[in-house]
Amino acid sequence: MKRFYFLVIAAFVAIHMQISANTLEEKDTGVPINQPVPALSAIGIDGSAQNLAQLSGQKGTILIFHRSADWCPYCKRHLIEFNKWNNKFAELGYNLVAISYDSVEVLKRFTEKEGIQYALIADQNQQTMKSFEVLNTDYEPGHRHYGIPFPGVMVVNKSGILTYKYFYQGYKHRVVISDLYEKLKNQ
Repeated sequence: MKRFYFLVIAAFVAIHMQISANTLEEKDTGVPINQPVPALSAIGIDGSAQNLAQLSGQKGTILIFHRSADWCPYCKRHLIEFNKWNNKFAELGYNLVAISYDSVEVLKRFTEKEGIQYALIADQNQQTMKSFEVLNTDYEPGHRHYGIPFPGVMVVNKSGILTYKYFYQGYKHRVVISDLYEKLKNQ
């Protein structure tokens, strides 16, 4: 009898998890597709101002908006995973660029510790997050997390036009990097 109850509860949990996984809501945020993206207001780990023209690959840039390379374990893991794909995206003509509200010092420390091979840049006074329309509205000014973006990815072509974006509500669900690679490979 105990086994029967265990199986019923296990089945209920499995069904609930499947329903939850299938109802993830895409976050409608960010610059509209097929529109020009605004200028960056960001600093590189060397302290220099950054712009999309200098960061772009032959075909464009993959912008990774992340919460923090300091305190967010999901972001850290995702940034490290993207690093493993850096050369493959470069072969397709795309440079990876990750942006957050972290300080230059935090980004530099993470880059050096993890051997990140692509640019991590620091947003300045939430200007990039606001202009790209990805500022996380769950936090008000004064909160320690104010300035973080909704986590996601934007692909910007060489002409500065947004061609793809992927944002979901919450912070645990991220773009599947292999799917993004296949999408760009088949364009």
